Amino acid sequence: MPDKLALPPEDFSRLAQLGVDFVAEYYGSLAYQPVFVPSTAEAIRKLVEEPLPQSGAAFPELLGVIRDVVSRYNRHSAHPRCFGYICSPGAPITAISHMIAAALNINLTCWRSAPSGTEIEHVAVNWLKEMLGYPADAAGLLVSGGSMANFAALAAARSAKAPGNAVRDGMSAGPRMCAYVSEEGHFSIAKAAGMLGMGEQSVRQIKTDGKLRIDLADLESRVQQDRAAGHLPFCVVANAGTTATGAFDPLGDLADFARRHNLWLHVDAAYGGFAALAPAARHLFACIAEADSVALDPHKWLYGPMGCGCVLYKDPETARAAFSHDAEYTRRIGLVRDEAFAFWDYGPELSRPFRALDLWLLIKYVGAAALAEAVESNIACAKHLEKLVENSDDFEMLATVELSIFCFRYRPRGFKGDLDALNEQTLVRLQRDGSSYVSNARIRGQFALRGCVLNYRTTMDDMQTLLDDVRRVCLV
Repeated sequence: MPDKLALPPEDFSRLAQLGVDFVAEYYGSLAYQPVFVPSTAEAIRKLVEEPLPQSGAAFPELLGVIRDVVSRYNRHSAHPRCFGYICSPGAPITAISHMIAAALNINLTCWRSAPSGTEIEHVAVNWLKEMLGYPADAAGLLVSGGSMANFAALAAARSAKAPGNAVRDGMSAGPRMCAYVSEEGHFSIAKAAGMLGMGEQSVRQIKTDGKLRIDLADLESRVQQDRAAGHLPFCVVANAGTTATGAFDPLGDLADFARRHNLWLHVDAAYGGFAALAPAARHLFACIAEADSVALDPHKWLYGPMGCGCVLYKDPETARAAFSHDAEYTRRIGLVRDEAFAFWDYGPELSRPFRALDLWLLIKYVGAAALAEAVESNIACAKHLEKLVENSDDFEMLATVELSIFCFRYRPRGFKGDLDALNEQTLVRLQRDGSSYVSNARIRGQFALRGCVLNYRTTMDDMQTLLDDVRRVCLV
């Protein structure tokens, strides 16, 4: 067996130390390097494209490519002023757990394949339920992210509310099943409906109120219209922090509505769910226990590494009805009760990586109190930005800061031109400049500079720096 494939322990230790030194240097340099270095696809491709290597290269040489290409031309989500999209910085401790998980290479299909890994995942999911205030007898599993969590939840909802066996017979017969989500809801809801055979048009976009929350009157009207047309309303999706603005739908009102209309209540808390840890936002989750399912993303506001989402089911049997499947090669022989548990009975995946090790080690090492403090600080930074904008005479907020997302625009004194065009140009210049990075949104038809504070390294001073950077790069 080639030594490079087997890699004797002493050689692994030597290479691993080089890797650790690289990671430590990276963490140490974050505040002093640009958030983003502009380039082109062609330029980067020229740096890495080559024919299939037939022989191995020296590891220090490969580390050089990682440093000079992969790291240099990456958008650094760990930078304290990377506010674009919803990008977690990750946590240094999980860089270590990722390495250990890769070494163990556990396939978490079921208890039989991964006894300890399965129990670790159960424990980690239980901790997430406790953070959220979700019922202790609920169940869940880790998935790749919020989109897959929403897909799994809608699959369980469809199975629970369909007039027949939708898993066995499909959706060709029977009434159109309709789901409801606000205009601010994530596109993965419609995508999931399309993949589940209900069609993206079965997802009704409901109007929002002045705070961009779902409009209950419009929701009532749309459900009544669909029933009158012979359709079958089956699910309403509540946003616990929308992607564009962080708007938070009224969970208690929606729980009452769902109960009254016999609808499945799903809460998309992929971004905002772990705000439940923060005293400033805890009250928003008072009725979360009434949801039939919840989507979470530990790889967002719990600072986990990418690829770790979670779906929770209030009644686990609804998920079994949607996903349980048997084949001879998966039959668990000689195992009963807990030892017969299989993750594939509750979600779409068979092969599953050991996502729970990162989550378990992060929570155990850092502790829930420190995580809560970091989330609270992120919310405070976003609200500080809001105050800075409101106290300025050349910026304006376009949406109220609910959690840690802020949407604003530059409005220079005396400017009479197209504000949308000005801010689009400013966005591009700001991203290429590299000191601060924001993304974009459209709020009630107006172009917004949009940011999300999701980094325990971010401080109040970074919020002022962002505004100073916008002023500096704008050429008005």
